[in-house]
Amino acid sequence: MDPRMKTDSPVAAARAETASPIVIAARKLDLTFQTNDGPVLALRDVNLTVNRGDFVSFIGPSGCGKTTFLRVVGALEHPTGGEITVNGMTPDEARRARAYGYVFQAAGLYPWRTIAKNIKLPLEIMGYSKDDQERQVERVLKLVDLEGFGNKFPWQLSGGMQQRASIARALAFDADILLMDEPFGALDEIVRDHLNEQLLALWARTGKTIGFVTHSIPEAVYLSTRIVVMSPRPGRITDVIESTLPRERPLEIRDTPEFLAIAHRVREGLRAGHAYDE
Repeated sequence: MDPRMKTDSPVAAARAETASPIVIAARKLDLTFQTNDGPVLALRDVNLTVNRGDFVSFIGPSGCGKTTFLRVVGALEHPTGGEITVNGMTPDEARRARAYGYVFQAAGLYPWRTIAKNIKLPLEIMGYSKDDQERQVERVLKLVDLEGFGNKFPWQLSGGMQQRASIARALAFDADILLMDEPFGALDEIVRDHLNEQLLALWARTGKTIGFVTHSIPEAVYLSTRIVVMSPRPGRITDVIESTLPRERPLEIRDTPEFLAIAHRVREGLRAGHAYDE
């Protein structure tokens, strides 16, 4: 039996208790890092809600706090002011409830483990049975179009395929939320376009809530239902843009007036953030 289906499992309990459509809620969120050179204010007065099934991209210049915000959601950093909830819980509680999977900028696959064994790692830590591990690995390899590559080692795969394996690992325990920190930033444009298409298809198939950090305006507009534009440090939200694009988006949609209008608004929001700082 899949341990996620047990009535006393953390995921089942979290899902049962979460009737609200709001998955992530931040209110007056601040985060200050203490350094040898003094305090650094990374986030200031961040207010944001993310609804179930949203694809929300965070965009802004380097150092604006977009990755920091994602790390706060994932309980990798802790705010110094304000409040934030994930599925109605603190981020630490949500982490223990296995509410989200996290995909980092680098694939972070262990070179001595096969792709299948890399994907199994969180399942091993969580105590899934071997049969359940095999079923979950088979399921997520199919989701990311890597069927037949489970016995390969990371060095035998392209960079894009390694990132898909990293996404599969984050999906292995079927968390409702997927946090992605600029996962395609190091890839060439052709591969990036292909993975953008695959990610949209994955989102459509799974219905997961996705938080996605990017520096690319076209990527943010193409992928998202909502785009959060952030200012230079201290990170503030200067605009939240609701996309009017259809859910099914061929790459050619990037040449349409509607797409270009949204991209223009994102660009203007980024400029406004810089102007505010000057």
